[in-house]
Amino acid sequence: MSFDRAELEEMKQRWLDANVVAEKAGDWKPLAEFYTEDATYGWNYGPEKDFMAVGRDEIRDLALGQEMEGLEGWEYPYQAWVIDEKTGDMIGLWKQVYDRKREDGTNYALEGIQGSWFKYAGNFQFSWQRDFFDFGNVSALFVELLKANAMSDGMLKRIEKSAPGDLPGWYPFGKAPVPFW
Repeated sequence: MSFDRAELEEMKQRWLDANVVAEKAGDWKPLAEFYTEDATYGWNYGPEKDFMAVGRDEIRDLALGQEMEGLEGWEYPYQAWVIDEKTGDMIGLWKQVYDRKREDGTNYALEGIQGSWFKYAGNFQFSWQRDFFDFGNVSALFVELLKANAMSDGMLKRIEKSAPGDLPGWYPFGKAPVPFW
């Protein structure tokens, strides 16, 4: 199935605009409307854990709710897009930037390559999304934030809540209910 390039470009712009609103509000749940009812959204948490939300409700409650708790003050500006109108694949490369600054005046930000691979389903909705990021750089950034006492209270609560590694949507590596790719 192929898609009109203008429609895909409009989808990208709608997504970008909605993300800015979500970042400002610190509430990403409204983005769930960009997914089909049976969509899936997942990512890898390192060598032992995967995350997978199955269906729009889990995407809203888990991926955009539970997993974004404590990330108020973070922005995810997209840097570039690769769009294939023949397949509906859309890859957006983004950064993760915290509004708090280091002593040298630079923002805390995740280094490396981060992005999202979306499968467009038509009707301005995605049928799936897979995020990718450098888990080593995530760990290093969070250690830096902890050492500098720069974590928000919400982020500290998030870390405490997730420490056992058994939140809804978290699965042992390779055991998510749908294929990762």
